[in-house]
Amino acid sequence: MNIVLYILIFIMGTVLGSFFTLAIYRIPKRQDITHTHSYCPNCNHKLGFWDLIPVFSYIFLLGKCRYCKEKIRPRYFILEILSGFTFVIIAYLINISVDNLKPYILIEGAFMALYLCFVFIMAGIDAENRKIEKSISMYGILLSIIYIIYLCVIEKDSIYRYIIYLVFYVIILILDTVTLKKYAKNSYVHGVILTVLTMVIFTGEYVTINTILMTALVVAFELLIHKIKNIRRKVRREKNDYGENIDYGFILGISNILNLIFVLAWYKFLV
Repeated sequence: MNIVLYILIFIMGTVLGSFFTLAIYRIPKRQDITHTHSYCPNCNHKLGFWDLIPVFSYIFLLGKCRYCKEKIRPRYFILEILSGFTFVIIAYLINISVDNLKPYILIEGAFMALYLCFVFIMAGIDAENRKIEKSISMYGILLSIIYIIYLCVIEKDSIYRYIIYLVFYVIILILDTVTLKKYAKNSYVHGVILTVLTMVIFTGEYVTINTILMTALVVAFELLIHKIKNIRRKVRREKNDYGENIDYGFILGISNILNLIFVLAWYKFLV
């Protein structure tokens, strides 16, 4: 029976992965993500039911639009697959099973699913546009507040450890509002900090610290590769702005999921 359960979770993950691709494309364009029917971005033809089956539609259509034959970007297929497997792995590691469908397990699983939605969409938009969308940050903050209320009221956790994070939320939002009024745009740095705060609340200090360290290593590696390429090209004078083009939110998102899986696996199998 557990196999059937995990197949259902995988399907749910791929369906959400399909939604992520839609959200990643539409949110930066300020398009509706809930009521507007899915369409081909090339020919604008509305997609039918058989065009929208996660994973399988891409395979059966050979990676092309049924109507205009334009190639569909592989990221749609990859994100659906990764989302499906991520949901299955984390569901297994937090002990969701047919014999363990207790209310608190299901609630924790639901919060984790909603958090993964935040991470996937945030990281995807950042990878495409190098931007932390304010609407996604606000979704993460609202979800964090609801999760804190659940932990403190139902699980009887102490509110004091979360007050600091809530204060930081308020401070960064105020600074971002000042930046918006002054420069007519949201600060990328503030968006990254809000993302890290949400990660702390949902995955804890240990996972978040490791996430930051992994992100720092990846960024350092990227900068080193860029430096080596410039030396080989004999580029002596260049404005040192490559760091401004790095997708920190995307790297944080991937690092956070990997570290979360590692820590959950550690506690499940070794502790």
